[in-house]
Amino acid sequence: MNTNKNVLVCPLDWGLGHATRCVTVIDAFLKAECNVIIAADGRPLAFLQKEFPALSFVNLRGYGISYQKKGNLGFKLIFIILKMIKSIYAEHKKLKDIIKAHNIDIVFSDNRYGLWNKKVKCIFMTHQLIIKSPVKSKIIEKVLFLINKTLIQPFDECWIPDFEGEENLSGDLSHKNKINIPAYFIGPLSRFKPIDSNPENLNNDILVLLSGPEPQRSIFEEIILKELEKQSLAAVIVRGVPEKDEFQIISNHIKIYSHLETEQMQILISQSDIIICRSGYSTIMDLAVFGKKAILIPTPGQTEQEYLAKYLSEKQYFYTVSQKEFKLNDAIAKSADYKGIQMRSNGEILYKRVLQVINESSIIKIGV
Repeated sequence: MNTNKNVLVCPLDWGLGHATRCVTVIDAFLKAECNVIIAADGRPLAFLQKEFPALSFVNLRGYGISYQKKGNLGFKLIFIILKMIKSIYAEHKKLKDIIKAHNIDIVFSDNRYGLWNKKVKCIFMTHQLIIKSPVKSKIIEKVLFLINKTLIQPFDECWIPDFEGEENLSGDLSHKNKINIPAYFIGPLSRFKPIDSNPENLNNDILVLLSGPEPQRSIFEEIILKELEKQSLAAVIVRGVPEKDEFQIISNHIKIYSHLETEQMQILISQSDIIICRSGYSTIMDLAVFGKKAILIPTPGQTEQEYLAKYLSEKQYFYTVSQKEFKLNDAIAKSADYKGIQMRSNGEILYKRVLQVINESSIIKIGV
């Protein structure tokens, strides 16, 4: 009799970072001899299909959140919330069918609030227990936390991809307030492995990692291209578009890839002098593996990225500048005063938690 657990892994579609950090989680469940089924759509689905071509996939519609081209996200917040509520309700109903069809034992949800079911073990992962308000208000932030806590409450437990102590990557987002269900710090997650980089092997002056929801991803791509064209620095841009497989040489010093596999990306990062990227949490966890210097440009209006950029800048890890004020020469000069960060996890905390969850899920839950 096959006693391997069937695990459903479901990343949020808000940028590509939720899918990239799920790679380590999927690897941990596979190491524990589980059968992993991945539920996603759009870019997360395309990315994970390339990373795990042998696994089974289910098309599960994401939240489809996008940002306006101009203005603050706060003005659009009410529409985002309404759209999320509708998506959460729809995915909660869909999950019941998926559990039946694939005989799921464990559901792992990366920031997808509707993916819980009382009759199977359900895990919610987030680095953001606190939702930063687009308007500076302690009252609004408290209300957002209570809403977030309530939405996480139906899950059996919460995983936080960070270290628990003062030396951490997420600051107040995951360390300030507590929730009512068991919460476990599982260490930072990155699909990359550390590589000793030799200064003589630095082939690129600049590596630009684009990510995040549209249209802001494309807007920043246009900004960075215009800035690079003014320079003679050797630069590589990875567009973060895994559904395409394109390579372009824009000039004798600028190359563009739509997407790169993990091993190729790992080599490219190790061979680049400085990284320019968003301050998304998954990207920050990746940077911590390499100890590279980076220039962080938060997605306009995304309060989480704005907080993380400021938090890590104040610790003198990374230089940060807004997208509106970004000038390449100035950013490179100012980034010289920042030391970068090296803070990685060996995966042992995560794997021990995976084994514990497998053991706990052995309690038979009758019917779905």
